[in-house]
Amino acid sequence: QVQLVESGGGMVQTGDSLRLSCVVSGGSFVSYAMGWFRQAPGKEREFVAAVSWSGTGTNYADTVKGRFTISRDNNKNSVYPQMNNLIPEDTAVYYCGQYYSGTYYPITEIDYWGQGTQVTVSS
Repeated sequence: QVQLVESGGGMVQTGDSLRLSCVVSGGSFVSYAMGWFRQAPGKEREFVAAVSWSGTGTNYADTVKGRFTISRDNNKNSVYPQMNNLIPEDTAVYYCGQYYSGTYYPITEIDYWGQGTQVTVSS
């Protein structure tokens, strides 16, 4: 049974930074690409960032490119988005997801999801 647990969400102000964490248990973490998605109230869940199994390949949504950095620590079964220069439009529930393979294509094809962590950015 693969389980993903996110943490690190909270309430911040515009321009602040936040680092989320996702710890994965069960399965073989090192074999799979990982991604972060988010869902704002009244909107569909959208892709934010992804990282390949090795950590050398990354992909970002245009809305966060240059502000967010995704990384992983295969020794800790963990994946992190470092979110800088946050804006109110970043307010959402952030979800961690494990892909079906070591690469993140198709970009939205997630095998396992975490329960989500709330990020609120005030102006």
